[in-house]
Amino acid sequence: MATAGEEQQLPLIKLYWLDNSRSQRIVWLLEELKAPYELEIFHRNKQTMLAPPELEKVHPLGKSPVISVAAPGSGEPLVLAESGLMTQYLCEHLPEGKRLVPARWKDGLEGRIGGETEGWLRYQYFLHYSEGSLMPILVMALVVSHLKSNQVPFFVRPITAVVANRILALFVFPNAKRHLKFIDGQLATSGGRYLCGDALSAADILMSFPLIAAKDRWDDMGSWEGGSWAKAHPRVAEYVERLEAEEGYKRSVKKIEAVDGKFAAAQ
Repeated sequence: MATAGEEQQLPLIKLYWLDNSRSQRIVWLLEELKAPYELEIFHRNKQTMLAPPELEKVHPLGKSPVISVAAPGSGEPLVLAESGLMTQYLCEHLPEGKRLVPARWKDGLEGRIGGETEGWLRYQYFLHYSEGSLMPILVMALVVSHLKSNQVPFFVRPITAVVANRILALFVFPNAKRHLKFIDGQLATSGGRYLCGDALSAADILMSFPLIAAKDRWDDMGSWEGGSWAKAHPRVAEYVERLEAEEGYKRSVKKIEAVDGKFAAAQ
């Protein structure tokens, strides 16, 4: 347990939080890291669903999540964007981060190519996979679904709905099936209850957003073996339930509800 002096050395962290964004999992990460932090709340434009222009003052891309990290007594805080980068940075610099990262080296193979443990390699892979491979499928599904929504003028909606269904059938759904099959296989071979072994890692926290946000959407994309994605891939469904049951996840939801009155993984 950290002493009072050690607590004072923890950095000052601010998370610029946006509703219906990937920033919730960074709240979960900060809860797991037991780091003092504050939230600055931003809301999307209700018509366009775009982030407010004020976020551009924090980072030029005007997106969330973004964090600022300042050592006590230091000058300008360090501003970090991209979930993978801020996750790696915080886990490397905060004491509690060690338990969220699998051991890197096999005994006697420290510093050698190929000397890394399978758990660590999985951890590194899923830090990037969650954003680089899995999230684009969810984003595509969300964008395409709007072609069938009331946001499209009534007289052209039948046409856009046909286009949307075609995209879902030919591109989104086949990729969704491929990714869930892949994740299922990774869980089957991880040697534990999580993607990198038997302990929760920061990679699991990053993976939580696309999986939780999409759990009520997969079935709308196409026909699954057994009648639903959860029946087709019960191991993944159990994993999603396990993530939602984590105390840190539940604390993060309560934190957001306390400061913003509501919480939703995604629109």
